[in-house]
Amino acid sequence: MSRIQLRFRELGEQRRKALIPYVTAGDPQPDVTVPLLHALVAAGADLVEIGVPFSDPMADGPVIQAACERALVHHVSLHDVLDMVREFRNSDKDTPVILMGYLNPIEVWGYEDFAEVAAAAGVDGVLTVDMPPEEADDLVRALQAHSLDTIFLLSPTSSEERMHLVSQSASGFIYYVSFKGVTGANRLDVGAVADKLDVIRGFTDLPLGVGFGIRDPESAAEVARVADAVVVGSALVGKVAGLVDSPELIPAELAATVAAMRTAIDAQAVT
Repeated sequence: MSRIQLRFRELGEQRRKALIPYVTAGDPQPDVTVPLLHALVAAGADLVEIGVPFSDPMADGPVIQAACERALVHHVSLHDVLDMVREFRNSDKDTPVILMGYLNPIEVWGYEDFAEVAAAAGVDGVLTVDMPPEEADDLVRALQAHSLDTIFLLSPTSSEERMHLVSQSASGFIYYVSFKGVTGANRLDVGAVADKLDVIRGFTDLPLGVGFGIRDPESAAEVARVADAVVVGSALVGKVAGLVDSPELIPAELAATVAAMRTAIDAQAVT
């Protein structure tokens, strides 16, 4: 059982929902990332999602695009991100780590070699934004061979055929994008999300995480009522953008946001 699967099982036994913060590795400078990850876990993150900087992040809005640009100023590569995960693992053996990024750097490295090194570094799951499940067999096999979970996206426009296909290929959890568009927009309709999750649950027993449009403790709690996990990205990355001249403040500032979301999510579970 992977760390991701174990964490969701533990949360299910506790009747709690997962909180998964996203940060872009190397933003605004490489030495911030590992202390930030530890701060997020201390604040209540159950899993952490690390964005791999990419020069053409087409699925992301301006907030995360700018984060990639800040990280790429320091030439942060996929190899560097794995070094950060390795450093994180020196003192945190339990928190699941998910890499989120684009196919090109993995393809250049080679699926098998990447999977071997990622697993050795302490990665638990990989979400490749631009890899459709119809073409993912080779990548899935390479990741599975090294006990890495393959996480796929579904969206409001996903057909039942796509839901079935993703359910057959995914492991760990499925990431549901709450609306059609790029990251960072603000069009969250929790009722519509709940309806779509009900349909997806007809195809899979995997936990369902929801991201996009979660901006504050209130929206996090609303999503937690209908999903198994709440993924928050742009709201955190936007705070980083406001602190680029004071990077030493970033871990505490983002941890405070995550702690408030954690409190709100846990409170809704007992109301």
